Amino acid sequence: MVNALYLSSAETQSGKSALAVGLLAELCARGGRVGVFRPVVLDTAHDPLLELLHPMSTSPADPSAAVGVTYDDVHRGQEAAVGTAVERFHAYAAEHDTVLVVGSDFTGVPAPTEFSVNATIAAHLGAAMVLVVPCRDRSVDESVTAAQVIYSEARSRHADVAAVIANRVPSEQGEAVRAGIVERLRSEVTPTGKRRANVGAGVPVFTVPGDPLLSAPTMRDLMGAVDGRLLLGEETLLDREVTGMVVAGMTMPHVLDRLHEGCALICPGDREEVLLATLLAHRASTFPSMSGILLNGGFLPSEQVHRLVEGVGVELPVVTCTTGTMTTATAISRVHARIGPGSTRKIERARTLVHEHVDMDVLLPVGGHHPVGSAGPRVITPLMFEHELTARARAADAHIVLPEGMEDRILRAADTLLARRVARLTLLGDEDEVRARAATLGLHLDEAAVVDPQTSDLRQGFAEEYARLRAHKGVTLEHAWDVVADPAYFGTMMVHGGRSDGMVSGSITTTAHTIRPALEVIRTAPGVSVVSSVFFMLLADRVLVYGDCAINPDPTAEQLADIAVSSARTAAKFGVDPRLAMLSYSTGGSGSGADVEKVRAATALVREQAPELLVEGPLQYDAAVDPTVAATKMKDSPVAGRATVLIFPDLNTGNNTYKAVQRSAGAIAIGPVLQGLNAPVNDLSRGATVRDIINTVAITGIQARG
Repeated sequence: MVNALYLSSAETQSGKSALAVGLLAELCARGGRVGVFRPVVLDTAHDPLLELLHPMSTSPADPSAAVGVTYDDVHRGQEAAVGTAVERFHAYAAEHDTVLVVGSDFTGVPAPTEFSVNATIAAHLGAAMVLVVPCRDRSVDESVTAAQVIYSEARSRHADVAAVIANRVPSEQGEAVRAGIVERLRSEVTPTGKRRANVGAGVPVFTVPGDPLLSAPTMRDLMGAVDGRLLLGEETLLDREVTGMVVAGMTMPHVLDRLHEGCALICPGDREEVLLATLLAHRASTFPSMSGILLNGGFLPSEQVHRLVEGVGVELPVVTCTTGTMTTATAISRVHARIGPGSTRKIERARTLVHEHVDMDVLLPVGGHHPVGSAGPRVITPLMFEHELTARARAADAHIVLPEGMEDRILRAADTLLARRVARLTLLGDEDEVRARAATLGLHLDEAAVVDPQTSDLRQGFAEEYARLRAHKGVTLEHAWDVVADPAYFGTMMVHGGRSDGMVSGSITTTAHTIRPALEVIRTAPGVSVVSSVFFMLLADRVLVYGDCAINPDPTAEQLADIAVSSARTAAKFGVDPRLAMLSYSTGGSGSGADVEKVRAATALVREQAPELLVEGPLQYDAAVDPTVAATKMKDSPVAGRATVLIFPDLNTGNNTYKAVQRSAGAIAIGPVLQGLNAPVNDLSRGATVRDIINTVAITGIQARG
């Protein structure tokens, strides 16, 4: 039977969308096919919340199948509409293991009726309701009463209640609200005014604190509210949150005095001196970083000023609109915050809040999916694997140095890593430049340290240590002073000296530039003859480990065996049960030649060095991963058809294969993950995405803590 949670509230502006983001992330991390269903929407062809959530799910279904009925359908006939929504849900649920049902949004139907419809649908679906109670701007008693009312209404419609989430709770009220709701639900008040003891006893109550970021609209929201258009700046920065408004109704110096972090400025379009001054202030380290400027009144900057600001590379969004100052300010004041697909920071904050404040082991119905590494199903989805990486890295609490501190992808990844508390970070680069760039991108890196190798007090000590380590190569102190100023060397020296647990680099430099300092300074671990790499290949239903696809061009049989053993140990460290396939162009004894003999010899060495490992070779790729092919080519092998760690005979084969699988099969490739060093240093592809960087930092943190 499909597990279903029905998230609903009886009020508008409850923060339900943010909770849906977090709950969906937690459900997807538990594995299986997780979908999102919207029983009542305004328009079945376009639902903003579904457009946000569906790409985050693991649903194999088309999004058009994930909606029930419209508000108009409910108006025309509630009973018929509920029946249709239930039918469409069951058709959708048949393709899924778990479905998060997100209730309607209070548009077009009176609120009391609307929640009743949601509760009725939940009862018919057999979905356990998660009731959302907004607590912002309420006293403790008001929040408790609101929870009691919505719970009673759900029960009166015969809906099962899985939990109550008190959302946006003021920090000082958290425990009082939770305790009050728990106590009130123990003696539910019936519609006739009588109390029924223990009706709601045992219903979990979670409190999620309010968060200013989630309550802030974006510049894109404000632009839409005034029917504006982007005049200058980066379109992507329209998704930065606005924490407050400043109206330029005074002279320029006084406007500058009132700027604050994340603010948006409303300024008449003919106040060119204010425009120029605030653009300059935004770029200055002595003023806070703004989110945008709205030029109202239908005035545009003069040709000369427009040419001037274009020439200085304005990235801050400057929006123009035709309304007057009062109309513009009034329209903006009515804008409600929302989470859209581009709201990266809000999405991460929502995920973090739910992860930290909602216990999914309590919330998920009996029969829910098991976490990675449990006795549950062997299916491991990419989201499950990435969730496990994040959870383990968070527990490891490692300190990772990122030498490429001025690269936008690194900065965006750092923002997410800090929000998820995956690792403590040090970025290398000029601090003013790094923080200014982060502010321009709308990122919050206050918790990250920034160190400039050129001016750091550590440079002298690092130079002396590097000169000592490389004295046998004729390295002098003077030469070492120049070498350690290179961010890759400086970061490596931080790891060597215990000032950082690991390093991740390579998004804008070559693999050699990352690995060379590590080989010179950190060196190989005892018993390891060669540094090698693996890629974690995240397929739809499993994780494979490919080695070596990045470092060694043509390893010998001895090196190949070392790579295989190291790869098996890396796989085991990350929860992949190692079954080693030593790949070649023939299977078993069917072929001959120098390349096949190398693989055959390496297989024998693996069995000698690590007799506890399951290993088979030579094996062709299809015989290694396809049980049907294995049954004809190598029957009864404990590895053939079930291999999880695939060792390629040379770099040419391995590198091309991983890229072919990544591009053609839609696999997510995490790596290269280096193995065999005394401390973790990992390389990034120069085409690495922000997601790749996040995963690599998480892996590095786990490696650092063993």
